[in-house]
Amino acid sequence: MQIQVNANHHVPGGSSLVSHVENVVKHVLDHYKDEVTRVEVHLSDENSHKGGEHDMRCMIEARIRGLDPIAVTHHGENMNMAIEGAADRIERAVRKTVDKRREH
Repeated sequence: MQIQVNANHHVPGGSSLVSHVENVVKHVLDHYKDEVTRVEVHLSDENSHKGGEHDMRCMIEARIRGLDPIAVTHHGENMNMAIEGAADRIERAVRKTVDKRREH
């Protein structure tokens, strides 16, 4: 499973943030590593320097072998909340999709 992390220039954290995101994604999707070929994560601070509640955004797109990509988005008041929320959502979406395919 290949993981690519992209962040806009308003998101602080650098390589430690990328490493954290990769670990979170690997943890939640490890059970599906044979099904998921690629995961793209996009991090952004939607209000940049203005501040505000829930302006941190994490979008995760998972590509499952032989199927269309699945994408989820979560907003949080800080980047960790956005990442954790999106990770929970992508895990549920992938589980549902893979389980449905296995039933058929």
